[in-house]
Amino acid sequence: MTATIVPPAMGRRTARPIPIARLVKVELRKMFNTRSGFWMLTSIGVLSVIATGAVVIFAPDSDVTYASFASAVGFPMSVILPMIAILAVTSEWSQRSGLTTFTLVPSRGRVIGTKAVATLLVGLGSVAVAFTVGALGNVVGSALAGVDTVWDISLSMAPQMVLGNLVGMAIGFTLGVVLRNSAAAIVGYFVVSLVMPGILVLLAQVRSWFEDLQPWIDWNETQVALFEGATNTGEEWAMLGSTTMIWIVIPLVIGVLLLRRSEVK
Repeated sequence: MTATIVPPAMGRRTARPIPIARLVKVELRKMFNTRSGFWMLTSIGVLSVIATGAVVIFAPDSDVTYASFASAVGFPMSVILPMIAILAVTSEWSQRSGLTTFTLVPSRGRVIGTKAVATLLVGLGSVAVAFTVGALGNVVGSALAGVDTVWDISLSMAPQMVLGNLVGMAIGFTLGVVLRNSAAAIVGYFVVSLVMPGILVLLAQVRSWFEDLQPWIDWNETQVALFEGATNTGEEWAMLGSTTMIWIVIPLVIGVLLLRRSEVK
């Protein structure tokens, strides 16, 4: 009989996790590749140009200022950016790609974190485009109107306006994580941003005990203050922190915990 020589077992190679930078690139590509995502992102530039042109054509000469252009461009953006954040999350379920995504990257929390980073980058890029278009519109508009170019947005106001847009995106992102359905999350966003603030204001008017509490709960009021650059005192920043905790942090943590345990089909 001949002895059979068995080679020593080779050590298993441990798989390295996919780098965060590569995951972010993938998520950015997914945001641009779908029709809804592509046209959402394209509409930011298109509506920025339309809003700027509307100010140049219809605004009186006294209102041809950088703040007017920034407000005009910021209004459609405050609606579109949360929709982009919602679709960035819910696309995994609406397009049935979640099973593939979570198979390649089993850590669901890591995937959601990567989507948050990609959403943040898109938001910052969109706001930069809006500020640039508004600045060009201000220069062109003042030249056509024959008035001096007015730059009435201070360096302290600009970061607050950027933060206001990012807060709106964070609300949309949170709703996407919690509901994981595009239609439900979009409807939920309009309820939270349009219906709920009116209910809170009405409650503050009819219940005196709620009047002082309302600014600490109403995220829409703190977001408007950011857009206007009016968040200056420590109490106002504390109100922003309170509404952020109530409407973003706590629901997002709960949504991520539920998402990690949910079945993906």
